[in-house]
Amino acid sequence: MKVVVAIDSLKGSLSSIEAGMAIKEGILKACEAEVIVKPLADGGEGTVDALLFGMGGAKIQTEVTGPLGEKITASYGILDDKKTAVIEIAEAAGIKLVPKSRLNPLYTTTYGVGEMIKDAILRGCRNFIVGIGGSATNDGGIGMLTALGIEFFDAKGNAVKPIGNDLIKITDLSTKNALKELSECSFRIACDVNNPLYGPIGAAYVFGPQKGATPETVEILDKGLRNYSDAVKKATGKDTANYPGTGAAGGLGYAFLTFLNARLESGINIILDEIKLEEDIKDADFVITGEGKLDFQTAMGKAPIGVARLAKKYGKKVIAFGGGVAKDAYKCNEKGIDALFSILQLPITLEEAMEEKTARYNLFASAYQVFRLIRALIS
Repeated sequence: MKVVVAIDSLKGSLSSIEAGMAIKEGILKACEAEVIVKPLADGGEGTVDALLFGMGGAKIQTEVTGPLGEKITASYGILDDKKTAVIEIAEAAGIKLVPKSRLNPLYTTTYGVGEMIKDAILRGCRNFIVGIGGSATNDGGIGMLTALGIEFFDAKGNAVKPIGNDLIKITDLSTKNALKELSECSFRIACDVNNPLYGPIGAAYVFGPQKGATPETVEILDKGLRNYSDAVKKATGKDTANYPGTGAAGGLGYAFLTFLNARLESGINIILDEIKLEEDIKDADFVITGEGKLDFQTAMGKAPIGVARLAKKYGKKVIAFGGGVAKDAYKCNEKGIDALFSILQLPITLEEAMEEKTARYNLFASAYQVFRLIRALIS
């Protein structure tokens, strides 16, 4: 029997690989099997660690500019090929880096993201996998682009500040001082939202409030993004503001697409492609996936559904484990998961369930019992 395990992290408890290894231990106690554990992420938190574990590589630390303009240390990964960098923009521009009392997307910047990219380029990287979730910014990506040498000017010819508040001031731009190596680079952007740059469903209106924007601030930012887009269209001829995903990360998706010729792709599809999961699934008997909580949001296309979709391409049986299973989790069955299970063994508090030792045991015990049943049915 061959079993492929690709489970997302149980956030706050276990990494993707730690969860997968607990499941593997339970399977092997229940029956003889070849069990392959693959890292899983969707482009958000944990993507760097997952790909480094699954594909080999090293974690790099570098000093960059944080979202509030302060110097911080950010980490990213370089895979074993020495040409591919894996970056989570939240390391340099994440909402987790900003105290709640200082959340205001008028004054946060993605400048540090550009510094991370530049650092990787100077180390020889030309291919980039970038997760753009969890930002505290709404600067349209001008911070990142400024760090890469692209300049934005106001009506008097002065450089604007790389923050959301200055988007409305942009009248012109120049790429003459852009980092020359950018033309040699390719960018795959893990982007799982379809919002345009501006408008009622754009970056400011949909994502601004969770970053600290008031209704008045949202209007300022939206007008700024519109002005920015108009200036870019006038200077470059590129009109991409309505492209799905350009509103991601406060317009960072727009900057990648318009200036760096990036591809905006489903985060889970990028990861599944990079870890070569399809090759392992082709001759598997069972595929195991899951995440911290299985619910209707899982069914909307989160990582476990990406795994299930790939498994069903080859007619494989898919089992999912979750730290919790909501009443509406049955929708996951409609998306390719044949059966799903809560791993809880006893009534306990959420805090107790999320303890690393408890979560590991619960996954082990659940996998053990499920595969005892499978062994009994096929013997």
